[in-house]
Amino acid sequence: MKQITYAGDSLLTSDAVASALIELTACLAKKGIAEAVSIPIIKNGTTSDAELVIGVGNDVLAVPADPDLVGDGLDASHFSDAADELRAKLDSHFGASAAQFARSTDIDSYLDEYPAH
Repeated sequence: MKQITYAGDSLLTSDAVASALIELTACLAKKGIAEAVSIPIIKNGTTSDAELVIGVGNDVLAVPADPDLVGDGLDASHFSDAADELRAKLDSHFGASAAQFARSTDIDSYLDEYPAH
């Protein structure tokens, strides 16, 4: 699990959601745009959802979470589906191979091919 820091608040989510959120945020910021997304979080030991605006001007930080913060009411499929949705958004903005480049050190040269909107 990862703890996401966004707008001065901390949110607990899965590693996959955190990774996809960071990748999408970086790619949107690179293009100079923002987008609203919904991610599953754990709050008070149960699964809930959070709405965020990510991209340009929106800093997102992901760090490993304290295992004691994770409750038993976790719906793993909800988190997996959300990570897939974030990656689909990444692909829709940047092409099917964007996720592999988002993890590489050469993302800047890859995204230079795309004009900002």
